[in-house]
Amino acid sequence: MRIWAIANQKGGVGKTTSALCLARCLADLGQRVLLVDLDPHGSLSRAFGIAAEPPPQGTFDLFNGESIARVARATGQAEIQLVAAQAAMATLERRSATQPGLGLALHRALMDADGDHDFALLDCPPTLSLLLVNALAACDRLLVPTQTDPLALHGLEGMLRTAAMVERSRGRALLRQILPTLYDRRTRTSHETLEHLNAYPGISVCPWPIPMDTRLRDAASLATQPRHLAGRGINAYRDALQWLLDTADARPQEAAA
Repeated sequence: MRIWAIANQKGGVGKTTSALCLARCLADLGQRVLLVDLDPHGSLSRAFGIAAEPPPQGTFDLFNGESIARVARATGQAEIQLVAAQAAMATLERRSATQPGLGLALHRALMDADGDHDFALLDCPPTLSLLLVNALAACDRLLVPTQTDPLALHGLEGMLRTAAMVERSRGRALLRQILPTLYDRRTRTSHETLEHLNAYPGISVCPWPIPMDTRLRDAASLATQPRHLAGRGINAYRDALQWLLDTADARPQEAAA
């Protein structure tokens, strides 16, 4: 099972949209996908129509030793299962000071589920937290959706610092890649930001920026629409996915080239 953390320490850059679209594109290829909602706000879970109350089984239970097999649920898409977010996830930070081993809880749960899915996509919260650290400790790839706007570069810099911290703890390098999002080819700002992203050392940039597309704003449609998704935005995600699959086995230092 390949485990991809989709993370950025800034909100509004397209993390949940990217998780949804990549999951749908993988499912179209016949891949079995597990989506894990690690954001206590639960945008990914809400997209699939899962209410916050009463609290569903989900991600929080993994930190109490429950298995993914017991908490993952069907989504209406045959190849996609979801581990839903719960508000109680916000309490994990307090527990981490007195409960050793919480930083690897997600890693252990995913290792136990290896073989049940081809891919696990982790939709991460936009803050440095125990949940984000869990995702980085568990994943074999960090995909950073980054809006092609100068203000989004601050979130990217923070995300890369956090990744470097977790890398030192893991004792091995992490494949880190940028997915440019909300790209408007008509504006100089988007072009200049994309050039800036391509100049970052130690991280590769997807050559297929995700354009602004109003059809990508309806998360519920992206999650549950039964027919084949269409539009320039989802087509860009298909191209991005092919690039991700082509670079999946690259070593981190090669991916930065």
